[in-house]
Amino acid sequence: MSLFMDMSITCPNCGAVNRIEAVESVNADRRPDLRDAILAGTFQVSPCESCDEPVRLEPQFNYLDVSAGLWIAAYPGRLMPDLLEIEDSVNEVYRKSYGAGAMQSAQAVGEVLQKRLTFGWPAVREKILLRAEGIADAEAEMLKLDLMRRLPEAPLAPGIELRIVDRTGDGLVLIWVETVSETVLQEFTAATALLDEIRGNAEGWAPIRAALENGPFVDMQKLYMGEGRAVAE
Repeated sequence: MSLFMDMSITCPNCGAVNRIEAVESVNADRRPDLRDAILAGTFQVSPCESCDEPVRLEPQFNYLDVSAGLWIAAYPGRLMPDLLEIEDSVNEVYRKSYGAGAMQSAQAVGEVLQKRLTFGWPAVREKILLRAEGIADAEAEMLKLDLMRRLPEAPLAPGIELRIVDRTGDGLVLIWVETVSETVLQEFTAATALLDEIRGNAEGWAPIRAALENGPFVDMQKLYMGEGRAVAE
């Protein structure tokens, strides 16, 4: 089931304290409307009771969609520097919920789930979109790395990320976006044929794929965050 709890949040516009229903877990199989709201960017957004400006909670919940084979631990973007510690915590939660520490019935569900960790709302939306479009997220991240070599400008910096936000015909729509504010800095379209090029060069991309898939945080940003975890041979 999807679980919510009441909490207080301060409006960044006027400083008023609002009561809002914060999500602890989302079951998209039972509540597809919540999945749709996440994709639309309207989930966990409420008008301030004082000034009517939109107030949004940071993501801090688990997302389950068995039909899509996806489980996500969603965290605030500001916590990305604590990646390794959070990955350990997420792995343990998953182990008890759907892994070796869970009941047999839950383990059977876990066998079809892809375990992922995200930071910030743009990343949560992207994971759900890619799964729906049948695009492997590791390949999407390799595409981004390839694009950064081709683009005349690549404003990658702390707090700014490149996200796929839509698929249109034979193209993928990408944006450069500020993780916390979700301010879009640039938008462009890349041909889906570039994904085929990556798939056709599996050996060349193998080291990058191994690094990306080393843990539930499958995101090119991990490659710029220090030494990280050792990749198993």
